Amino acid sequence: MAVAMTPAEFEEHVSEALDLLPEELLDTIENCVVLIEPDPPEALPGILGLYEGIPLTERNSFYSMALPDRIFIFRNPILRMCRSRAQVVHEIRVTVIHEIAHHFGIDDERLHELGYG
Repeated sequence: MAVAMTPAEFEEHVSEALDLLPEELLDTIENCVVLIEPDPPEALPGILGLYEGIPLTERNSFYSMALPDRIFIFRNPILRMCRSRAQVVHEIRVTVIHEIAHHFGIDDERLHELGYG
């Protein structure tokens, strides 16, 4: 059974997860937005988050006038997998960190090693 949470409450928890990141880290995020969607694309069922963009480690002097990178946090899969509000908050934090790490060029293998996979 999914945890019941309004979209506004979920969004607040995503904002809180971002606020918990060290300011030094937040200051280095460039041209990136965080978006909350109800569900992932049909081709990627069950994922909790998604990073779309060019990681900072792959940008060069030709990187300009680019649309912002996008980090998606998918509400319904997180709510379905969790059994309590505390677990939802924890999963949001892990997902936010995981996707921001991709912005910095950290791949899934390394994230798994660090416990964020």
